[in-house]
Amino acid sequence: MSAAGFHSHNDVHALYSAHHGWLVGWLRRKLGGDAFVAADLAQDTFVSVIEGGAAHDIQQPRPFLATLAKRLMIHRHRRQLLEEAYLELLATLPEAVAPSPEVQHLALEALRQVDQALDGLPPKVKEAFLLAHLDELSYAQIAERLGVSASSVKQYLTRANRHCLFALAA
Repeated sequence: MSAAGFHSHNDVHALYSAHHGWLVGWLRRKLGGDAFVAADLAQDTFVSVIEGGAAHDIQQPRPFLATLAKRLMIHRHRRQLLEEAYLELLATLPEAVAPSPEVQHLALEALRQVDQALDGLPPKVKEAFLLAHLDELSYAQIAERLGVSASSVKQYLTRANRHCLFALAA
């Protein structure tokens, strides 16, 4: 392990030791007492810190960890809503045309990948993509809802579609 890697490991270990218990408790309160989800989100939060590689730069650990954890909670909630909507749609299909459990699983995984790919986009670009593909709104309807021109919507959708295509191909 390099000297930088050693220091980073020590920084993350110290951060984890000092704040993991607090973070799990904070998440449990936010989640209405769900200890398992709180523990999972706390671990994901520290994974994000490790992936960021700058644990030694964190000046105020608890607000920093809380912000990361909030983002992860929002992402988890959004993913759950997406999965629930898909499963509700499947429940309306006649059994003869409903996809197999394997196909359902693959579709949910693809939805998760698209959702993850959209995370890197600006909010209006992401919202335009969702309005076009989930709500099936026209460019004019999306433009009205976002308060932008139809040509901006076209640019947003081109950007989002290209971004998802490259993210899924990688």
